[in-house]
Amino acid sequence: MRPTDLSWHVNRKPKTARSKRALEKRAPKAVENPKKALFLRGTTCSQIAQDALADLFAMRQIHSKRFHKKNPIHPFEDASSLAFFSEKNDCSLLLFASSSKKRPHNITFARTFDYKMFDMLEFNLDPETFRSISQFKGKKVPVGTRPLMVFAGTAFESPVPNTFTMAKSMLIDLFRGETVDKIDVEGLQYVVVVSADEPTGATNEDDPSMKPTLHLRVYLIRTARSGQKLPRVELEEHGPRMDFRLGRMLEPEPAMEKEALRKAKTSEERTKKNISTDIMGDKLGRIHTGKIDLKDLQTRKMKGLKRSRDQHPENDLDAEFEAAPKQKRKI
Repeated sequence: MRPTDLSWHVNRKPKTARSKRALEKRAPKAVENPKKALFLRGTTCSQIAQDALADLFAMRQIHSKRFHKKNPIHPFEDASSLAFFSEKNDCSLLLFASSSKKRPHNITFARTFDYKMFDMLEFNLDPETFRSISQFKGKKVPVGTRPLMVFAGTAFESPVPNTFTMAKSMLIDLFRGETVDKIDVEGLQYVVVVSADEPTGATNEDDPSMKPTLHLRVYLIRTARSGQKLPRVELEEHGPRMDFRLGRMLEPEPAMEKEALRKAKTSEERTKKNISTDIMGDKLGRIHTGKIDLKDLQTRKMKGLKRSRDQHPENDLDAEFEAAPKQKRKI
C-alpha cells in the first residue's frame, strides 16, 4: 500500500548515521546534485514506445534508473504515484511510456520539485519515421559522454511559455548531465539536433495532429584533416531518429515556479557597479552626476573674470561718459 501523503518521509528524523547521510544528500544545496531520471512504462505500452524509451535511457544511463514492470498510472488524472516514485528513488525527472487507442506511442515527460509534481508534457511518437539506435551501423557513443545541443526553429524562441519552450527545457534537463566548469573538446563526440516545423495559422490546440512536428536527430561528430588550422567536421547519423507531436501540457503553479527558480544566498561577494581595481590593487570608483547647467555658475566673483574686462574699451568709455553727471553752465 502506497501512502498518498509523503510528508512522513520528508519530515522524519534519522535514527542512524547512514540515514542521516542519505537525508543530507537529498537536502537542498546551493549547487544542486545532477538531475536523476526515472524511466518506467504503463500497463499498456506498444513495442515502439518501449524501444524509444530504451534508446533515451541508453543515451542517458548515468544518474538514471529504469523500471521494467508494468505500472497502472495515468499521469494527467492522478500523479500521486509518479510523485511517490520520485521521492522513493530521488529522481526529479520522469519519463513514462504508455499507449492507448486515443494516444498511441506516447511518452510523458514529468518534472518534480520538492517531490511534488511541477510540470508535465506529452510527446506523441510517430511510428512511421522512428528508427532505433540498433538500426544504425557504426561507432556508438561511449557511456557518460555529454552532447552538444542545437534547437532550430522559431517555435523555441517564443517569449510566451508554450509547449515548445517547455519541451526545450525538458530535453535540456534530460541530456545536460553534471554541471562542470571546463570540458575537454575531445569529449564532444556527438550532437543532438532538435528542430521544429514552422507553425501555421490553422493549428488546433486540441488536436495534436495539427501541431508542428518536433524532429529529434543524433549525429556523431567526426573530424578530418583539411590542410588548414581548423579540421574539417563531418556528421554521421547515430540514432535514434524520432518525430514527435506535442500533446497535453501541465503548467507549473506560479507559487511553486517562483520557489523553484529562487537562488540560494551564498558567501560569494557580489560585484558592485562602477567599482573596479587596477593593476596596483587600488580601488577605482566612477561617480555619475546629473546634467550641469553652465549658465548658473557663479563666475563674477573672480577679478580675472569681471564683465568690464571682457568688454571692448570703446564701449567702456561710452558707458562712463553716459554715466557721468551733467554740469550746469554759469551765465
